[in-house]
Amino acid sequence: MTNRWAALLVVLALFVFLPRTVVAQQGSQGRDKQGGALGQNYPNPFNPETTIPFTVGGGASCADPGKQYRITLRIFNVLAQLIAVPRLQGGDANVSGGTYLENVYLTCGDYTAYWDGKFMKSDREVASGIYIYRLEVDGKPYLRKMIVQK
Repeated sequence: MTNRWAALLVVLALFVFLPRTVVAQQGSQGRDKQGGALGQNYPNPFNPETTIPFTVGGGASCADPGKQYRITLRIFNVLAQLIAVPRLQGGDANVSGGTYLENVYLTCGDYTAYWDGKFMKSDREVASGIYIYRLEVDGKPYLRKMIVQK
């Protein structure tokens, strides 16, 4: 029981010390008209897999459809340790589906990432708890939390 309280305190401390701009981005579904948007994963809580919706470059209202954005999506535990890098579902004209979302270039649009609930490309499932996922669009961060429940 004390481990759960300690984890909760760590998560609360992370959100207290985040820059206000990042916290403000979360309030409106992590939406930014020029860079991107990060949606809530579903299902949440989940076991053993989840999908993460995100938008790049304003989605359907994209001003420059030819522009490519550098995308990285990572999942961290509450101790800020890297847990996994999700894969792109569906694909894009430049990037095939199943590609790990780490330093890939995507054009404007709505995308979905997939995470199988496993630790760093292994067969080992992650433990129950709270995890943070972070999308970077051209270096601009968007954060959300998810819950793994076994």
